[in-house]
Amino acid sequence: MDVAPDDVLIIGGGAIGLATALALLESGRGVRVLEAGRAGGGASHGNCGTITPSHAPPLAAPGVIAQALRWMLTPDAPLYLKPRIDPGLWRWLLRFSARCNPRDWRASTQARAAILNDSRARLEAWVADYGLDCEFVASGLDYVFRQRGNFDRYAAECEALRGFGIASETIGGDEYLRQEPALLPGVAGAIRFPGDARLRPDRYVAELARAVRQRGGIVEEEAGIDDLHVDDTGASVRGAGRAWRGRQALIALGAWSPAFARRLGLRLPIQPGKGYSITYSRPARVPAHPLVLKDRSVCVTAWDGGFRLGSTMEFSGHDTRLNPVRLGALERAAREYLREPVGAVVEERWYGWRPMTWDDLPVLGRAPGHERLWIAAGHGMLGISMSAASGQLMADLICGRAPAIDPAPYRMERFGVRKL
Repeated sequence: MDVAPDDVLIIGGGAIGLATALALLESGRGVRVLEAGRAGGGASHGNCGTITPSHAPPLAAPGVIAQALRWMLTPDAPLYLKPRIDPGLWRWLLRFSARCNPRDWRASTQARAAILNDSRARLEAWVADYGLDCEFVASGLDYVFRQRGNFDRYAAECEALRGFGIASETIGGDEYLRQEPALLPGVAGAIRFPGDARLRPDRYVAELARAVRQRGGIVEEEAGIDDLHVDDTGASVRGAGRAWRGRQALIALGAWSPAFARRLGLRLPIQPGKGYSITYSRPARVPAHPLVLKDRSVCVTAWDGGFRLGSTMEFSGHDTRLNPVRLGALERAAREYLREPVGAVVEERWYGWRPMTWDDLPVLGRAPGHERLWIAAGHGMLGISMSAASGQLMADLICGRAPAIDPAPYRMERFGVRKL
């Protein structure tokens, strides 16, 4: 069946795919976004909605392997590896463990800071320029500690982060409790990151889709893809008895991107890191800033009409079960820190798969060996935070312009291109 070609086909309607679509439209290009479900219904949906240059340090850090081994038999630990035979996961873990050293930590932090800082500024501009109604607030974000040793260690790390343009303020426990009466006694201290922000992620992605459509882009939902073929003239896509063709194509499928890369003979080393969140009605007393309960690695975000606890990292493949032990860990952490740890009504219990690379950097650029195919994936826990910068970077590369940030750290070639 012959079909008229679109300019750019974007496969995946989450935050990254839609942000790229919007940036391409502003560059004068045409776009069609194909989303298997509902736009923004994947990992974007249950995110805690924090915009976090503060999260520049990667998961792969000195000491993480020893900590992960201690947690391996603790099902409610912040980082949990489900024991199983999975050669792909073990290859990934070997590469990940090799990066848990100061030199690679610094390299990943620098590259993550570049894209996070650009995205933070760009996203606020997009909210204003496109009228994105998503409860964006330049609120800052606080890391809160009850363990003195953790507080001291992270306070020392903040000195290194200042060198990457990430400002912070250290606050003693007594002073912090005077500022934040929503917290229980026993806080050892807090670190405030005034450059961070928050938004409501489901509304943000819905607003991106609205802005794309308003500017002439096409967003097709329930458009599952069964086949992808790329040649010298463009890309052909088929699914559910339908066909599309684009002069260029972008894969932006989050944790599902490796499956599509394999169809083109490419190995994309992304593992699904399962995260959880619980959304409640808003309690009467909530923190003034988004929080990370750092000793428990749990995020707390309050919006005008809701309240969310989220986080945890579980490597269990594409497991579709809601694990009550993992969900319970979120509430237990909140009860340890907050006077009103949950809302009166549970609105949603959720899980989603974060696309994790072993160096904790996204994959942004042309697919090796394919002139007309691009990949934007592997954003880990920071898809919302990195979305605006990723979208603009991809648009600049596709349009042949010099981007605002150096694209080299995010190229797929860093993995060593391997045909399957």
